This record gives sequence, structure tokens and C-alpha cells, in this order.
Amino acid sequence: MALKQKIDKGVTTAGAVSATPDTASPPSQARVLPPIRTHGGLPLIDALRLRHSTREYDNRALPVRLLSELLWAAFGINRSETGDRTAPYWRHVMVIDIYVAMADGVWIYAPGQHELLPCLATDIRAATGLQDFVSEAPVELVYVAHGERMRDVVAEDQRLYASVDAAFIGQNVYLFCASEGLGTVFRGAFDPKKLAQAMKLDDRQFITFVQTVGYPKGWTDPAS
Repeated sequence: MALKQKIDKGVTTAGAVSATPDTASPPSQARVLPPIRTHGGLPLIDALRLRHSTREYDNRALPVRLLSELLWAAFGINRSETGDRTAPYWRHVMVIDIYVAMADGVWIYAPGQHELLPCLATDIRAATGLQDFVSEAPVELVYVAHGERMRDVVAEDQRLYASVDAAFIGQNVYLFCASEGLGTVFRGAFDPKKLAQAMKLDDRQFITFVQTVGYPKGWTDPAS
């Protein structure tokens, strides 16, 4: 079946998703995310001081409120009148979609509606990287670029520009995680062909980077 989603100001068509023996059809309903807080978190200087990469994770799931704020911080809309985002992007063209791989499948973040759109019902986290921790952490953010949106740009420059956009998003995620006591690491260590096949991407899309998010190993709830 064709999956269409309103991810930015226009309508983007993702790769076709069909049921196979090892891939069930995705849920038909989008998951509306809770509203974000408009205030709070650590001061920027403190978040910068605490920012670091984490490579050992607890497997507990993120609360939906935290996931909601994580995705908004990454690439959500912070100016409703224009639809502009929390991260800058090349030539004011939105080429990056955030795919969210979790235990219950793969979802696509739709900033306009601030919701998760169903993509796949399969847990593909183990395919998102070469390290053991990728299947343990609760969330893998896969930054997927649309080459067809970068008109009149040669292929090697498409990857360069898309990678810069993904890096801006990745730094937002780092600072959010530092503020909220989460672990994260921005990764290029994955098999692009294997992951694209697992995600059923079409030939116009390519993966730039993947970013792991979760509670660090040994994390304890400060409220307990």
C-alpha cells in the first residue's frame, strides 16, 4: 500500500509498504504526541557543559512526553506562522525526514501535526548500526534525505548538504538529551544498503546518519 504523509508544508510520498512474512502491515492510525513544554530545561551553558556521547544504554522505553519533546527539539516547528524549524536547513528546503525506530516499529515524525505516522510494524533497531547497543536503546533516529527535493544539485553535493542538515538536528538532540539526563550518540557506523532495505526506502531517498537515544546504563530515576 502507498503511504502518504504531510511531513512539511507539502505532501511527501514514502516508499511503498507491503505485508511480507516477516513484516506486518503498519498500524493505520497516527500517534498524536503530547503538547511540548514552552519553558524549562537546563540553561544552554549547562547543557553544553554536559553534552557527551553515550554508548551503553538501559533498555527501558522513553515516556511519551519525553519522546514528544525530543522530536520537537530535534526538528519541530518553532514558528507556527512560517512553519520553520528548530534546526536550520539548506537553502530553506526541507530535505530531511526523521524516522523513529522503536520496539513497536518504525514511525515518521510529522512536525506540522506533531505526530508519528506509521511506517513499519517491524523492530529494525538491530539493523540501524554495527554496535551491540543499537538493539538495546529504546529509540534510534534515522535521518533520511530526499534527493528529489534538491533539484539541480549533483549527487555528491546532495549528500554533503543533507549531512550538514542532519548534523544540525543531531546537535539539537545532543543538547536536549544533556538537559534531560538522557544518553545519545550520533552515528555513521551502519550498513546503508541493509538499513535502507529494512526501512523499504525508495531510490530517491538516502540515509545520512543515525542517532541513538535512551537512558544511560545504570540510570536511576532521581525522583525515586
